[in-house]
Amino acid sequence: MKGNDAIWEVAMALRYAVGLLLLIVSAISFRSSAQSQYPFRDPNLPIEERVSSILSLMTLDEKIACLGATTAVPRLGIPNTGLTEGLHGLVRKAWGQLKEVPTTQFALAVGMAQSWDTDLIRRAGAVEGYEARFITQNEKFKTPALVIWAPNADLARDPRWGRTEESYGEDPFLNGTMAAAFIRGLQGDDPKYWQAAALLKHFMANSNEDNRIGSSSDFDARLMREYYSLPFRMGFLDGGARSFMESYNAWNHIPMTTHPIVKRLIQEWGIDGIISTDAGGMRYMVSSHKYYQTLKEAAAGALKIGTNQFLDPYQEPLREALKDKLVTEPDLDSALRGKFRTVIRLGLLDPPEMVSYTRIKDGTEPWNTEAHRSVARATARESIVMLKNKNNFLPFDRRKIRSIAVVGPRANEVQYDYYSGPAPYLATPLQGIKDKAGLGIEIRYAVDNRDNAAVNAAKTSDVAVVVVGNHPWCGVDRNAPGIWNDSSTVPCALSSEGREGRDRVSITLESEELVRQVFDVNRKTVVVLVTSFPYAIVWSQENAPAILAATHATQELGNALADILFGDYNPSGRLTTTWAKSLDQLPPKMDYDIRHGRTYMYFKGEPLYPFGHGLSFTGFRYSSLHVSATALKEDGEVTVSLDVQNTGTRTGEEVVQLYVTHLKSKVERPGKELKGFQRVLLRPGETKRSRFR
Repeated sequence: MKGNDAIWEVAMALRYAVGLLLLIVSAISFRSSAQSQYPFRDPNLPIEERVSSILSLMTLDEKIACLGATTAVPRLGIPNTGLTEGLHGLVRKAWGQLKEVPTTQFALAVGMAQSWDTDLIRRAGAVEGYEARFITQNEKFKTPALVIWAPNADLARDPRWGRTEESYGEDPFLNGTMAAAFIRGLQGDDPKYWQAAALLKHFMANSNEDNRIGSSSDFDARLMREYYSLPFRMGFLDGGARSFMESYNAWNHIPMTTHPIVKRLIQEWGIDGIISTDAGGMRYMVSSHKYYQTLKEAAAGALKIGTNQFLDPYQEPLREALKDKLVTEPDLDSALRGKFRTVIRLGLLDPPEMVSYTRIKDGTEPWNTEAHRSVARATARESIVMLKNKNNFLPFDRRKIRSIAVVGPRANEVQYDYYSGPAPYLATPLQGIKDKAGLGIEIRYAVDNRDNAAVNAAKTSDVAVVVVGNHPWCGVDRNAPGIWNDSSTVPCALSSEGREGRDRVSITLESEELVRQVFDVNRKTVVVLVTSFPYAIVWSQENAPAILAATHATQELGNALADILFGDYNPSGRLTTTWAKSLDQLPPKMDYDIRHGRTYMYFKGEPLYPFGHGLSFTGFRYSSLHVSATALKEDGEVTVSLDVQNTGTRTGEEVVQLYVTHLKSKVERPGKELKGFQRVLLRPGETKRSRFR
């Protein structure tokens, strides 16, 4: 017994010593230790229990603070997720408190979609998500940027829309497919944690800029389900996104920032993340829509449908709404749950060793790696559409060319748009052509035709490349304060140009006159249109032997363009919007009922270029079409298959597009609807079978 007693005493002494040591450590780091014991810190608890734990510990002031653009609760050690724009590359500019950081910059969203390449779009999203993690976690930057305001799932129903460039196009199935692919890449493939969080913009049907803060988009419930909301639904259900931003406009005269359909679809689609107003969206319900008389009513109306992120000075109106019992603290709790679900899904409350993405913080800055540059190059290449190539004018034959005139206002620049960040490098069309041409071909450059500079360069060259298009920052001093404020800017100088806050008045390309002048002295002229929108380039289509359509903003613009001009890459881009010949072919801009002649589905007349158009350096033949059944059961499926053969002499990629039509429909339906597409890489003479379910 005495021996056992001695062992017991030693054990108790050791236990006391360990306990004392733990007490000392606890006293030194009481706050962090207390935080670590909170139930929300337990990664094994269900997410809803963790969120309930957070809310139970927060004060009313902390809850109100978290209804702005932050998730941080410093007292509890809960960090801010951070936010950033990311339509086609992260935006880390020197605005406000943001640190200027160069990141990989892709083609505009409409250009990315012109690839019709879901795997490539997924890879581009993955690049953005990875770079967001790196910026957030690397010691050099330490700038939270894990909620990415992208993709834009709005539909480009009218080419006059100033933000056409931000959309994937006019077709809901294509937009939804692209949005879902981008989201999957951005959020990552970890079964538990997100690499970054996608926040879709702008729900819904906001495709006019003039009076956007007070206008109403009017259409029926069937168009809402089948057209305007469909890309969002696919982004949530197929892509896995859980957050979105409400649009400025009203739908049938009820502002989207308080529309009951938002709450209904949140429940129907299982959206349980961040629901954000657009900047100023709350106050515009009072000042522009005149839907509410006071800001407190507007704050309450937005909160009641699920809004949990206000991009307004919202705190005082919300406190007044609480005081007047327009909302209650449980209403705040219900709304805030989505923000903290997002924090948990990003792994920000769990031990770092449990979250694979926490390792993204060391090594070479990712935008300087070949892996990320190669994705930018591939996206730039696939985004370019060859609109015309008469008599196989392209690609250039090096054996027959000793000089090239490269002229035009867009020839020696890569223009950023509103949602571009600084790139690590920029390859302009002029530089790309110079690098590709090498020492054996002389390049003659002129920005315009002052003093006949462009004409003289073209007249003395074997071929001419005229690079024209819009300026994405028309009417704006990009270095001036308040560039996001519509009232602080002036109209675009050219009627065919537009941007956020400004719709286009015309779709005629003013700089087509330069194309005419160059063509008059050199019939071997290639038109390169670098643009944010469709243009009615009727004269160029009738006269120029070759036309390429590219978009702004990509760091690889010049390299991708030169790859196509010299035949090192076979163009495979396809249009995602209908290009009209004139405004006469379009319904009034504010007519949101697309059945009145809007988009390829209901377009009246012959377009300049149809939706899905794009040429290749090779040819393709379709054959052996087979449908697995003659009827489709309500809960069944049909498989459509066909053979595609490369009939030319160059390897190329065909974009096979499957359209359906509704037979004997009792309601008005489109003439055709896109329901499937597939990129097929084929060597000369090769045949492959394509299948669509």
